[in-house]
This record gives sequence, structure tokens and C-alpha cells, in this order.
Amino acid sequence: MRAMILAAGLGTRLRPITYSRPKPMVPVLNRPVMEHIVRLLARHGFTEVIANLHWFPEQIKGHFRDGSEFGIELSYSEEEQLLGTSGGVRRAADFLGESFLVISGDALTDIDLAAMRHFHESHDGIATLATRRVVDTSQFGVVITGPDGRVQGFQEKPDPAEALSDLANCGIYMFRSEIFDYFPNPGRSMAAGPDDPPGFADWAMDVFPALLDGDVPFYSHEIDAYWNDIGNLEELREGNFDALRGEVAVDPGQPEVQPGVRSGSDLGGAEVSAPALIGSGVELGDAVRLEGPVVIGDGCRLGPGALVKESVLLDEAELAARAVLAGGIAAVAES
Repeated sequence: MRAMILAAGLGTRLRPITYSRPKPMVPVLNRPVMEHIVRLLARHGFTEVIANLHWFPEQIKGHFRDGSEFGIELSYSEEEQLLGTSGGVRRAADFLGESFLVISGDALTDIDLAAMRHFHESHDGIATLATRRVVDTSQFGVVITGPDGRVQGFQEKPDPAEALSDLANCGIYMFRSEIFDYFPNPGRSMAAGPDDPPGFADWAMDVFPALLDGDVPFYSHEIDAYWNDIGNLEELREGNFDALRGEVAVDPGQPEVQPGVRSGSDLGGAEVSAPALIGSGVELGDAVRLEGPVVIGDGCRLGPGALVKESVLLDEAELAARAVLAGGIAAVAES
């Protein structure tokens, strides 16, 4: 089974960080979040992969190249104009073949893709949607299902008091190629605006309603794995901390230098409390204090006496002497 990584979005809810980088390149534990997805695919045997690109595509291509460093064969589909949540998938149909996976390149998860594939192949539906139970449905599109897991409808970010389901759509799908029979004709997307290209299409507005209208079976696969869509700056910070605490299975990528502290740099006289991750080439001034959870990106510089508490510093960020960063994210400003 081949896979497609959705990596073309603008990441507007993560601005200003995404003014100068695509959301899939925003780091979790000092690695692009898309790298964690790529490594997840490789671990589960999805080695033939395509990614759609639009916003700063050169950054993604420059990091992943042909994918061989990460154990996959990676190709790209660049969209001059965004084709919507499903239009880019239709564009890659010839590559994807008879049965395929679609996964977001800008979410953090350790979903068991082998289990999802087994479920997908066990039923006669045209699609399988990964879902996860959530407390606050107002932040998610939710999936309404029958007792057998067959999808019966959707609600978009319902108030919890009005929600008919607490199963959030994780944006991770497995399809059979017949799904393309239910895409709108070019120029007929219900979600397209006047400036969108003819191939534009949307899962929620076009494809899934067509399946429901045609009484075509498709199913929810409920997961209990970690899943965070990194939808805003707070979720980015929490995603880093969850990964740092081992709540999601990703590789921190640095050696442990003391219990709970991993570093690729000389800690010098810094006072560090776990959990903490300090990247490579980090300069820590005298009497710096890091009160975990803390993630410090590569090449950061912290002046003497600086204090960082429950925060994330992205690559090359700097703190002045005796500066305090508590419960925040620091990044280099766009030039």
C-alpha cells in the first residue's frame, strides 16, 4: 500500500511561525513534525510515498530529498494553486494505485497503521477514517457512526451540548481507488471559491457527502493512540512536552546526559531540571536555569542568568542576559 502525505497547507493558525516556513517543517523535539510522520510510515512498511507541496516547497524538498535517508522513496506533487483537502489526492491518483493511505504531514501521532490497515481490509467499505474520542468537540469535526462503525454523518466543531458524537476525525484515511468516482467534476466543488482552480475538492464538503448521498459504506476506525493536530501555538508547545515526556512514541534524537535530560551541547554551569532537550550548538551563559519541561532548538543562545521555564525555543532563538521565558515559544523573527 502506498501513502500520501498532505503537506501543502498554509498553517495559518500557527502564525507568525509559519510566515516563513511550512507547517510540516515546524519542529517537535527539534525535528520537523513531518519527519516524525515519515519515520512512522517507514516503521509500518509504507515505503512508497508522495507529498503534495505548496507553501515554501523548497524547505520540505531540501530536508527530505528523495526520502532515502528516512527509509522511504519520496516523490512530490507541487500545487501552484491549492487544490483543497482532497483535490491534491486526486492529482496523485495514478501514483496511489488500488488502495492507499492519506495522512497529514503536520500532525503528531503514533497511530498503529498496521492495525488500521487490517481493519480497512476487513470490511467492504470504500474508505476508513481514523477517529479518536475527545472531550471538547468544539475544536474538531466529529464523525457520527452506527453500532458497526459505519459512518452515518458528520458535525463540524459542534458545541459539546449539541454534539451527536465525540469521535474526532483525525485526518488519517485509507481508501480504495473507487473513491475517485465520488469526486466532484472539475469546477463543481461545493467548497471552491471563485479563485480556486478547476481541480479543487474537499473531503468534508464534496467527497464524504457524496458517499452518504449514494449510501456507499465507509467506516470509522477508532484509535487510542496519541494524536495532536498542532492546530495552534499552545498545541505546538504541548505536543513538544508530550513527546518529551514519552507520551507519544517519537525519537528525541539526542543522547541522555542525566536522567530526563538529553543534550547535544555542553551544559556548562547551567542548572537543568528534567525533562529537557537541548539541541546541538547551543550556547548557555553562566548561571542559566532551565526548568522543565523545556525544549531548546539547535543554535540557540541564552545569556548569563537567563531563565527558561516550561517553554520551547526554536532553532537560533536568543534570550538576553537575565531574561525570563515562562510558558512560551521563542523564535527568530522573520527578516
